Amino acid sequence: LPIIGKIAIGSVRNKLLLILPVALLLTAFAPWALTPILMLGGTYLCFEGAEKLLEMFGGGHHEAQTPTTDDPAHLEKKTVSGAVRTDLILSAEIMVIALNDVADRPLLTQAGVLVVVGMAMTVVVYGAVGLIVKMDDIGLHMTRRASKFSQTIGRGLVKGMPVVMSALSVIGTAAMLWVGGGILMHGAHTLGLHWPAVPVEHLAHAIAGALGPIGGLVGWLTTAVISAIIGTVVGGIVAFVLHQAARLKPGAAH
Repeated sequence: LPIIGKIAIGSVRNKLLLILPVALLLTAFAPWALTPILMLGGTYLCFEGAEKLLEMFGGGHHEAQTPTTDDPAHLEKKTVSGAVRTDLILSAEIMVIALNDVADRPLLTQAGVLVVVGMAMTVVVYGAVGLIVKMDDIGLHMTRRASKFSQTIGRGLVKGMPVVMSALSVIGTAAMLWVGGGILMHGAHTLGLHWPAVPVEHLAHAIAGALGPIGGLVGWLTTAVISAIIGTVVGGIVAFVLHQAARLKPGAAH
């Protein structure tokens, strides 16, 4: 929980001291830059998702070449900094999307909306993370109560949390690739490149029309899967380029 607290504080700092002023300045003086910046963030999400895939399937990790240490303080600092960096990208994406909906409103209204969205995101996301992290402790507490029903639920929570954590890791990786690929696809469409956004949209509409009641869901899943594939391809290319560049550095292990 202290680590989650530090990440949440870093998240608030990101939103209020960095994302908020930069987003407002860009909206006022360079609105054309918002889409490219969103696409850069989407590319980073694709890269992180591709790295997670490499890690899952035994291909190593992008930090594997860095020296390891068992120092708890160092590990905590590394964990917090990595999480805050990823939070910065995700928060910027969501807040810029929110800003687009109020781009024609007065500056104070835009700032107020961003503050509300940013704080709500922090409370909901890190509140949920804290609850998940402590769920096994809650289950352990329930197993010590007199009620048989409470004990059964508690044992289920304790035994089920490792499975839940593994599932969340997979879901998080898929979400990075899906969201990142979707941002790139829609951003390219906004900049005037109709492929692949237009063909994908036509395909999703065709599927939705052909499958009746479940067509909407299947059409959405089609778009999500294609977005994830795009994210995987783009992220894989970026990861490959960065790995090759790292090997060219003086003193790098080959």
